[in-house]
Amino acid sequence: MIRGHPEFQDRREAGQRLAARLMHFARVHPVVLALPRGGVPVAFEVAQALGAELDLLFVRKLGAPGYEELGIGAVVDGADPQLVLNEDIVRQLAPSPNYIKSEMRRQLAEIERRRHIYLGDATPIAVTGRTVIVVDDGIATGGTVKAALKGLRKVHPARLVLAVPVAPAEGLAALASECDEIVSLAQPYPFHAVGMHYAEFDQTSDEEVIRLVRDARKFGHSITPPNTATRP
Repeated sequence: MIRGHPEFQDRREAGQRLAARLMHFARVHPVVLALPRGGVPVAFEVAQALGAELDLLFVRKLGAPGYEELGIGAVVDGADPQLVLNEDIVRQLAPSPNYIKSEMRRQLAEIERRRHIYLGDATPIAVTGRTVIVVDDGIATGGTVKAALKGLRKVHPARLVLAVPVAPAEGLAALASECDEIVSLAQPYPFHAVGMHYAEFDQTSDEEVIRLVRDARKFGHSITPPNTATRP
């Protein structure tokens, strides 16, 4: 990146450029999963270009007993929600199985609340046996993305692809073992923060997410209708 000249004008342009690198996946009818909220405008452009289904992928941290800011793992949403534990922290703190189950239920309830805001009664798209492209607007620490990929791997997609406009090279290297392929347009150094690599990086609103998901239905039949998939 040249100082004063960010790589991307906005998330829409980033998504269009990312889509150009992903066009070869159009023939396999992939599922595009956006990490809300900032990943949604990027993923919308990808899904539109590929004629792909678009869904949202929610990840919620599980807080440690008495220390909610310390994550003992995460729950990853989907047709078959998955628990991803940080085994090192779990060994140190030894939370009870009942605590973990309770915390998972609590975070799943929050995911359901947020999913209903954005998607109404629509159910998540099942991704087992399909090519899945996970999209965000960029990666900083990579913690959320890592949990998302680990959770998705448990439901056995045919191919798992991470696609982001911008990320630090070392962050991508740390995620390489969690997916089959990584597509990234820029790995600037020094990296600093995701927003520094966009000329426009306003917060994505709930209203924009709702609109983009609704519009995506026109080209990808994006969200599975109610009662066509089962959830635990």
